[in-house]
Amino acid sequence: MTRRDWSLAAALPLVLLLQSCERQEAPADELVESAEQFVGTKKSEPKPLANGPYAPRDTCGDLEGADAFRQSLAEAVRLRDADALVALAAEDIKLDFGGGTGRAELRKRLTSGEWNLWQELDELLALGCAANKQGGITIPWYFEQAIPGVDPMAGMIVTGEDVPLREAPEDGGAAASALSWGVVEISNFRPEAPYQQVKTTDGSQGFIATDKLRSLIDYRLSATSRNGKWSIVSFVAGD
Repeated sequence: MTRRDWSLAAALPLVLLLQSCERQEAPADELVESAEQFVGTKKSEPKPLANGPYAPRDTCGDLEGADAFRQSLAEAVRLRDADALVALAAEDIKLDFGGGTGRAELRKRLTSGEWNLWQELDELLALGCAANKQGGITIPWYFEQAIPGVDPMAGMIVTGEDVPLREAPEDGGAAASALSWGVVEISNFRPEAPYQQVKTTDGSQGFIATDKLRSLIDYRLSATSRNGKWSIVSFVAGD
């Protein structure tokens, strides 16, 4: 899968990412000072940025150098600065599961309307950060979490609080319940439809607005520190 077929998240404000970040080997002292002003002292424990089991949260704060790296990443995305983003990528960055790799290919995709990668990054940066088992970081946070009983290929994150699970696929229809940053499964995804028929983890069925769903295997970004320098090592979607 070389392009996102399922990405449908409603993004939280980017400033939440900046407020939740926490540390990195900055490329300059000024960046370190800027990061400290944003995040203040080390937080005692990660807190979700919204209500719900898979709501965005930040567990990257104890990794040396990760904070300033994320500050630089957020700034590159905000400015749509391809040069800055490519400079943050490893030379062998993985971009898909079909052989797409490298900085040159990343630059090509960033500047091509076919891929729409800037919007993908906007959405990712609002979804929290997790320290991964390899000693690096993964964005979004939920990608590193165990989600039992759900097929990743069919699983969707409900991106919001109190999202109605409707009895019919129409606005204003009766709502059987509401979900907040939970997980549902979908058997027949129709990207152009305003609603998708889903099944919750407790077996309930209904319809959720398409723009409130994001595939579990949608775009994710991984970064790690190599020889003291943080770099993006993968930016992929699919499985």
